[in-house]
Amino acid sequence: MCGIVGLIGRLQPSHHAIIDRMNAALAHRGPDGQGVWSSPPDGGIGCLLGHRRLAILDLSSAADQPMVDVKGGTTRAIVFNGEIYNFRDLRASLERAGEHFTSSGDTAVMLRLLAREGPSAIGKLRGMFAFALWDQHTRRLLLARDPLGIKPLYVHRNPDPDGDWSLVFASEVRAILASGLLPSPRLDRRAVASILWNGFVTGAPTAIAGIEAVGPGEHWTSDGLHPPDRARFWSIPRPGGQTPATADELRDVLRDSVARHLISDVPVGVFLSGGIDSSAVASLAQRASDAPVHTFTLAFDEAEYDEGRIARDVAAAIGTEHREIRLTEQAFAAALDTAIDTIDQPTFDGLNSYYISKAVREAGLTVALLGSGGDELFGGYPTFRAVPTLQRWARRTAAIPAPLRMAAARLASRVMAGGGGAIPPQTRWAKLPDMAGAGDDLLALYQLAYALFRPSFQRDLLGGPVDAGVRYGLPAALADQLEAETDGRSPVAAIAALEQRLFLGERLLRDTDAASMAVSLETRLPLVDHVVVDTVNRLPDALRFEPLGRKALLRAVGLEGLDPALFERPKRGFVLPFDTWIRRSLGDAMNHTMRDPAAAAAIGLDGRVVSQLWDAYQAGAPGLYWSRVWILYVLIRWCQRHGVRA
Repeated sequence: MCGIVGLIGRLQPSHHAIIDRMNAALAHRGPDGQGVWSSPPDGGIGCLLGHRRLAILDLSSAADQPMVDVKGGTTRAIVFNGEIYNFRDLRASLERAGEHFTSSGDTAVMLRLLAREGPSAIGKLRGMFAFALWDQHTRRLLLARDPLGIKPLYVHRNPDPDGDWSLVFASEVRAILASGLLPSPRLDRRAVASILWNGFVTGAPTAIAGIEAVGPGEHWTSDGLHPPDRARFWSIPRPGGQTPATADELRDVLRDSVARHLISDVPVGVFLSGGIDSSAVASLAQRASDAPVHTFTLAFDEAEYDEGRIARDVAAAIGTEHREIRLTEQAFAAALDTAIDTIDQPTFDGLNSYYISKAVREAGLTVALLGSGGDELFGGYPTFRAVPTLQRWARRTAAIPAPLRMAAARLASRVMAGGGGAIPPQTRWAKLPDMAGAGDDLLALYQLAYALFRPSFQRDLLGGPVDAGVRYGLPAALADQLEAETDGRSPVAAIAALEQRLFLGERLLRDTDAASMAVSLETRLPLVDHVVVDTVNRLPDALRFEPLGRKALLRAVGLEGLDPALFERPKRGFVLPFDTWIRRSLGDAMNHTMRDPAAAAAIGLDGRVVSQLWDAYQAGAPGLYWSRVWILYVLIRWCQRHGVRA
């Protein structure tokens, strides 16, 4: 686990300073070492690569990066962030073909495999990765990102085609900002619309205009002269045409995935909330380990959020060495500025991951396994039931005249969500008229179900229409991709694909990476493994999802030998007590920002509407959850911190 940066173009002495600044901005991702490599100065298009190292596999200098391969008369250099979990299998295959290695780690294996087979080898890699490979002979840079998008990779292309540099890339948006190549960074209006809708950025655009993300399962090739060639090497498997998977096959695949994720030359722990997903990972990890696995949970003084007792009971049943980390309101507030500064792009989530990651790192661990992915794969969220239900009702009522249908939706909304006040409710019931207008469009219904604000209130916040390149809070290109990926699937399987791509891929994975790497902790996700996902997508719907919301199959294969009564309780997400804390200790800290019209206007928001929303929330207006004010506070604060304007 590391941080990577790089630049291609007609190399100049000043470019070295750019790489040094970007590398320094990623020091938190790699405190164990750093390095820079430059291609030969022969006057043509060249490459500079930078790397920050967090040593996990092969702690010796033999695994230092940038790593260079000169075999076959061609120089190739790589910088790599992540872990390849099948590197031992790949190494054995390469050794049978006559290859030899001086490093016992995964980077050397990946570099030699790519040198032999080119981009086609990417599909053989099982793991989480973002890498850049420069081939001096072809003068081309290969960029790639793992299938599910666990590891981030961002690119900025020079808007001046005659400039001496063509493209820069980095593991974080903030590192590209630190390059100095965007002296006056501007917000991408599509990203702002996405943030107001989702609470985070979605798709290729980032919060900064001109910086874009390499997509999950994509590789790009650039010669420094033309726009990069882009190709997709993995997508969520299409339904049908394959042998259906069985529960036994899934059991074997999950056991194998967890065992591979435990491979490390440094201590490993498991985040344990006591829920089904993290408990399954902890249980499978303990079964694969000869010694007690270290588990950790975050506990609170607020009883309605505290999962400490539940996690203790689960840990005792599994047999792990458990540790409870208590986060008080006072400790949270004291570290809030530092925590917010770990956010790479504006998001209303991620701070819970930061605080527990910080505590686990301080406990002496460098690697932690997470249970993320279970809800998305096995139907654990309310959307799996609610959105298909809305779609069925839309189809059943399609014959009713639209004006009558909309009037009924508005009446039902007023009855269920309430109304009145300067700021109306923004809950799911309040969005019922918008959902009625969406008809049976599953993607639209899904996005409306998750929207932080009603579309009309988003327009109020923006002081005008939403960017035309955004559909239901998504960049148009991403919306088109999601519609293609969900086409032909059952409604519940389509929701699973959307949850994997959006809630997991665009929110949880990105926030977890930024939060954990801020404290130099590597997080691994055995359920977010493309072999696991391939297998799950071959399961019959009834076996995979029924009874809906129970995740019965994951319980059966991941919690074997544990008392089922341990997990018979209402589902509760792992969140901080934000609502309680905002109304008490955080209110004063947020008050100045939320009442500053100039700060809001600087990023394209209507300061009057922002203040009204803050007033309504503080007054306890119905239907205004903490996330609605928190995302605006974080957005304004992040832009101020990084000198970003609309």
